[in-house]
Amino acid sequence: MTETTENAVPVSQTSQLYDNLREAILTLDIAPGERISERGLEGRFHASRTPVRAALSRLEREGLILHEGRSWTVTPIDLDEIASLAELRGVLEPAAARLAVQRASAEQLDEVRAHLDGLRGSPDRETGIRMGSTFHLDLAALGGNRFVTDAIADALTRLERTRWIEVRTAAAREAAWEEHSAVLDAVRAGNADRAAELLAAHVAGTNDRLLAWIGQERRRLRGAGMSIVGSTGLLAEAEQAEPVGH
Repeated sequence: MTETTENAVPVSQTSQLYDNLREAILTLDIAPGERISERGLEGRFHASRTPVRAALSRLEREGLILHEGRSWTVTPIDLDEIASLAELRGVLEPAAARLAVQRASAEQLDEVRAHLDGLRGSPDRETGIRMGSTFHLDLAALGGNRFVTDAIADALTRLERTRWIEVRTAAAREAAWEEHSAVLDAVRAGNADRAAELLAAHVAGTNDRLLAWIGQERRRLRGAGMSIVGSTGLLAEAEQAEPVGH
């Protein structure tokens, strides 16, 4: 028998709609700030109203869309949120690396290395995103503190749409692999200070490159209908940054 939700909608139908809609938002096919309607989604994805609402509610919990009265809006790219999440990660992830040095076994580190290397050299951005998320979550899990891991997972979820921008080129994906690999080598060597330092630099560098790209491309993005909100000071700093390669 097909598994169903509480409203007797097949789980597979709801999950498929959620996956398709989430991918459209993350890849910017549905632009930040764009209004979406339940009826429009029903037609676009050939789905009934109940799974549409279930998928929208799940995306709302992830911070990807906003519910305003009877309408839904894709969450704008929020520069202040990006900066705040970078600060949070800059505190939590180096701490997680230190815990991993203290608690991880050789076998666990081998598994993280296998995950990291298995996703290297992928030709697509989706795998590049998965490589980053897998590494950061694997490393956090090695520390054995589920609250730290959950907080990092939530931050990565909220940043996932903008992280598509960060891994848009093969060179960017390879650079991310090299930085992840260096962190893992430091953890394996038992050098907590080095691992924490490298991870903090990786998080900060990723944030800086992202803001620089948004600063350089903001007129084109807004011209394409994408909503960008937040501190104008961050955009000013971003526009003064060195050009970001494409």
